[in-house]
Amino acid sequence: MAAPRSLTSSSPKNSFNPDLGEIVSAEIVVLVEHTNGVVKKVSFELLTLAAKHGSPSAVIVGAGADQAVADVVRYGAAKVYVANDAALTTSVVGPKVAILNQLVASASPAAVLIPSTAEGKEIAGRLAVRSGSGVITDAVDIEDGIVAVQSVFGGSTIVRSSVTTGTPIITVRPNSTTPVESAGAGEQVAITADLAASDTAAVITEHVVEAKGGRPELSEAATVVSGGRGVGSPEGFDVIEKLADSLDAAVGASRAATDSGFYPHQYQVGQTGKTVSPQLYIALGISGAIQHRAGMQTSKTIVAVNKDPEAPIFELADFGVVGDLFAVGPQLTQEIATRKG
Repeated sequence: MAAPRSLTSSSPKNSFNPDLGEIVSAEIVVLVEHTNGVVKKVSFELLTLAAKHGSPSAVIVGAGADQAVADVVRYGAAKVYVANDAALTTSVVGPKVAILNQLVASASPAAVLIPSTAEGKEIAGRLAVRSGSGVITDAVDIEDGIVAVQSVFGGSTIVRSSVTTGTPIITVRPNSTTPVESAGAGEQVAITADLAASDTAAVITEHVVEAKGGRPELSEAATVVSGGRGVGSPEGFDVIEKLADSLDAAVGASRAATDSGFYPHQYQVGQTGKTVSPQLYIALGISGAIQHRAGMQTSKTIVAVNKDPEAPIFELADFGVVGDLFAVGPQLTQEIATRKG
């Protein structure tokens, strides 16, 4: 386990303001991910993390920004920067990078926290280059001194690292913490984006919303039931879906299953898919390759079902069943239905 380096370039957690005669918490900026004002759960998680180490400031960009203000204040935002021009969301990531860069320069925050999604990582990388700052991706926690905790090598190693140049830019994995409601002051500040031509060069031509089918969103679900290569066919996933529906859970799949065409790629859990951290993760017919473990090893409770008693997934599981998923899965579904009455 690597020892954390000292943070030399960011603001301290608290500072004394002689004019006010009081201790003032350092500002930590959180980029809010939302869709037309509906805030994603990961943004509430980041506000909760920020509140542990300073004063959270939410940044809301694009159409629906005004509608999202009340929600972020409910989760502790002391200040809310709002850029509600709908045109800002017609470009890919350039406007968000420009706005965050303006805030880094003007507000000198202790850190900038960004959801560790595909878009979030691109924003973080561009912001780090533009602001001359260091960047850390896929953190699962933030410790005092703005030390980022990362789980690497499929969960076998925990790394603690910090930024020593510029403002720490940190992306945080969804489901890394439990969001806590704590009303913030909610001071609103309108932002006018100072955009260069390059910030709007790449535009969004189409926005397609994935069909959810009535199940929870995979990356935010409290319970996930996943199937692997052992499911054997697209039809075999019927067992996975029935168990998931009995638990009001999301459905996931290993890369082996999606590459084999058993289930759509957008449900892939793992290093090259989505990262989940539910209260309960049930893996059926998944061997437990390191790439899959990287996407689910922070789950609170892991249950594995596999015919192979030597499957690596059992090393990670809290509860394991050595058996045929096509026998065990329906039994679980039936037992859950019986207990529900």
